[in-house]
Amino acid sequence: MNKQSLHITNGDVLTDYLNELDVTGEKLTWKEMLCEGPTIPDVGSSKFIEIRKSFFSSFYDIDLDEQIIIKELNKLDDYQSYSEIILWFEYDLFCHINLVAVINLILQKGIDLPIYLVCSGRIKGSNTLKGLGELNPEQLLDHYKNKVKLTSEDIDLAKTVWNIYCGKDHNLLKPFIVTESSFKYLSNCLKAHLERFPDASHGMNVLERNILEIIKDNPIKSKHHLLGYALNYQGYYGFGDLQISRIIEKLSIFFTNDEVPIKLNRKGHEALLGKHNVTAEIDNNMVYGGVKKFDFQFNKKQNMLVKTVSNGL
Repeated sequence: MNKQSLHITNGDVLTDYLNELDVTGEKLTWKEMLCEGPTIPDVGSSKFIEIRKSFFSSFYDIDLDEQIIIKELNKLDDYQSYSEIILWFEYDLFCHINLVAVINLILQKGIDLPIYLVCSGRIKGSNTLKGLGELNPEQLLDHYKNKVKLTSEDIDLAKTVWNIYCGKDHNLLKPFIVTESSFKYLSNCLKAHLERFPDASHGMNVLERNILEIIKDNPIKSKHHLLGYALNYQGYYGFGDLQISRIIEKLSIFFTNDEVPIKLNRKGHEALLGKHNVTAEIDNNMVYGGVKKFDFQFNKKQNMLVKTVSNGL
């Protein structure tokens, strides 16, 4: 029997795109966003899925379809019919947390096949980073042709990063910001991750502060208009409508929503000026892997996470 490639994609849009381009092989579509919510090392286990279902229900009022997830993951059980595994993930934090989780799932299943990575980001002739779905057919197929084979060191790195992410000390990720690997954008993603904890001086993370800056500097007509700006100017996060909309709602105490354009209120101006730490005012009890967002703050001077003082630590 002729063996085929297994393509693991970052979503339905890319899977459909590959099918349109007649890229041969089995397709497994990854349907998670592990950059938010609690995680445990054992990817795809019944406990893992229950934890994720609970998170989506409580934070986003979404019923996760367990059967769809299991159906996709079960494609890995047929690994003896595959010749190689090709991972299709992008430059951002959203994709990279999923990426290291997928690699760990492959390891947990004892699959010993060549693993390749197709990763988009910087494109010749473009000033902006591009997602895989934004590439034209010629560009996408060229990325595929030039896919990178992951080394044993790359795979060990992914395993380590995933286990740290699921753990309690995310400062352990710092050494990997300067570690060379086939993951060209991992360094940027790890920096972005640490900076999404509240800043120790003013209490907002990079995304939250950026959204208030957008309101201050632009004639924003509505929350929907603000969402568009925030999606386009979020750097290495790669968050979708669902995530950014939730952040905007949590920040609504800092701006008016009953006039056009939307404007920062007094509290918003004071937050940007850093007059006091607003951590406690932003009702956002998000969890990142193994830690709660507000249990730590990012100290720029020390370039590390520090325990939040309000916890009595």
